[in-house]
Amino acid sequence: MDFAIAGFDLAAFVDAVLAEDLGGLVDIAGDLTAMACLEADARLKAVLDSRDAITVAGLPIAAAVFRRLDPDCAIRLLAAEGDAVAAGTDLMLVEGRARALLAAERSALNIVQHLSGIATLTRRHVAAIAGTGATLLDTRKTLPGMRHIEKYAVRMGGGTNHRMSLNDAPMVKDNHIAAAGGVTQAVSACKRAGLRNITVEVDRLDQIAPALAAGADRLLLDNMPPAVLREAVVLVAGRVPTEASGGVTLDSIRAIAETGVTFISVGRITQSAPAADIGMDYGG
Repeated sequence: MDFAIAGFDLAAFVDAVLAEDLGGLVDIAGDLTAMACLEADARLKAVLDSRDAITVAGLPIAAAVFRRLDPDCAIRLLAAEGDAVAAGTDLMLVEGRARALLAAERSALNIVQHLSGIATLTRRHVAAIAGTGATLLDTRKTLPGMRHIEKYAVRMGGGTNHRMSLNDAPMVKDNHIAAAGGVTQAVSACKRAGLRNITVEVDRLDQIAPALAAGADRLLLDNMPPAVLREAVVLVAGRVPTEASGGVTLDSIRAIAETGVTFISVGRITQSAPAADIGMDYGG
């Protein structure tokens, strides 16, 4: 089963996750209960299934967790990444050494629950703005050490990744402007450094003209209600792309999209996504 995410070390991640749950070991010996209750040659079959309607993400990573403790376990994926499935859907079958499956269970479930939760919430936001022409973006509001896979889950939910890191693209925000002495100084400094595709944050309509005059290539319209966003889009008049950000919810995102902004960035799809209800049931 080939699976890779650019910039993400799957093997190192799996080892770190298992070591966290097995007392610093990457070995079934770290599961005191399984070692005591089960014979070394005991085997189990299990199925991962969803108790809610979800968008699936993270199954190949969970498979890697099981295989780390039992390289010979048999795994069959019953759903594809990005699939929208109904409640009660079986997602994965796994059969192998009982001690290994039990030792890996929590880590594997945590991954699939978290990533599927992100994918599910992302898809709800994407559906809410369908037909408006606006594109849903994620942000850097991710759990430390999990950015690559959380942003992967956003893609599985139909969202678009924004900056993976501060090194991807320049974004001049209010604190940069204050420290640099003004928007013109901040943008000019970026240009002197050879930076391109400069985004400038504005939170008032009267900041738009100075930002554009300074050479902004994109405007981040921060915490503006729909009525103000609509005015901002008119003022920009298509000269640069616009991105609405700040306080966006499922209840408000449609109205924001209908203002004509190019992008809408939503931190909560990674920062606040509830875990999907996925369980692991044994039999056989």
